[in-house]
Amino acid sequence: MTGPGVPVRPDLRELDGYHSPQVDVDVRLNTNESPLPPPEQWLAEVRDEMGSIDFNRYPDREAVALRQALAQFHGVDVARVFAANGSNEVLQCLLLAYGGAGRTVALFEPTYALHRHIALITATEVVSAWRGPDHRLDLDEVDRVLAESDPVITFVCSPNNPTGRAETPDTVAHVLARARGLVVVDEAYGQFASWSALELARQQRPETARLVVVRTFSKTWSMAACRLGYLVAHPDVVAACAMVALPYHLDAMTQLAGRLALGHVAAMEQRVALLTEERGRIAAALGEMAVDSWPSDANFILFRPVHRSARQVWEHLLASSVLVRDCSTWPGLDECLRVTVGTPEENDRFLAALGAALEEGP
Repeated sequence: MTGPGVPVRPDLRELDGYHSPQVDVDVRLNTNESPLPPPEQWLAEVRDEMGSIDFNRYPDREAVALRQALAQFHGVDVARVFAANGSNEVLQCLLLAYGGAGRTVALFEPTYALHRHIALITATEVVSAWRGPDHRLDLDEVDRVLAESDPVITFVCSPNNPTGRAETPDTVAHVLARARGLVVVDEAYGQFASWSALELARQQRPETARLVVVRTFSKTWSMAACRLGYLVAHPDVVAACAMVALPYHLDAMTQLAGRLALGHVAAMEQRVALLTEERGRIAAALGEMAVDSWPSDANFILFRPVHRSARQVWEHLLASSVLVRDCSTWPGLDECLRVTVGTPEENDRFLAALGAALEEGP
């Protein structure tokens, strides 16, 4: 069969789709999902309330009940909350509303690949600079990029994926003070860190009108299958995102699931506490192995084998039915691997397999 004969946009021809290859393994630690399911009580509530959904009718276009619950959870007005299909659709709405041809966004590598990817899909120019040796923002480079490119959006991923470190309050305040456009703090892993930019957002000072905090239910809420994300920002930003979102973009089941999850905060915090403790245990074990590793404020750890290639170690782990993320060819991450914090049993399997992989000869 011949193709349609209609070329895609020239600027998209070299663009690769974002993906994380999956294989059938016993221990999957490559996509930063929660290894723990949501509470049984939450699932029972979802099943019970499903019966109240009018499946022949469109969902609430404004997702009012969900947004009200999120607003109450964060102590903000409902007009400051926008929800969508995962944090990636939130980012897409921001770029559709504020990016586009002739506009520029700034980001700092290595960082979350979707910031660049979605910007390019929306025909937005991307300017970037490297982070410092510790993978935190280099403020001199931040100042240079902001002065030279005057971006409409500056992305700050905190904790940063794939490197793990969260930015300090002073660093985020520094960026916010110097950027004339929006500062989007992507906190997909925010609940694993000790500080959130939401604390700045609640202050409602003149400069915080340009602050956007993005979060997801995929990690700490154990709801990756639901695809639910949201932002907290000035009402004008919320209105702009609503303007470019497709009609009825957030289905009734997802709205219901997210609203009910917010009734189980204590269970979420218990999961976060367990994974944070396990993160510390993995970090301590890595410190005794022939790897370089970086401190993490998220639910994953970046590390680099010292005496063996990352690909050799990755393949050995895979042969042991343990899957981690191979970052070894990503810019700025030569020979690095990233492991998601799993259950204690999964982490034991990973550490044992990694130890065996490192002990093998070249």
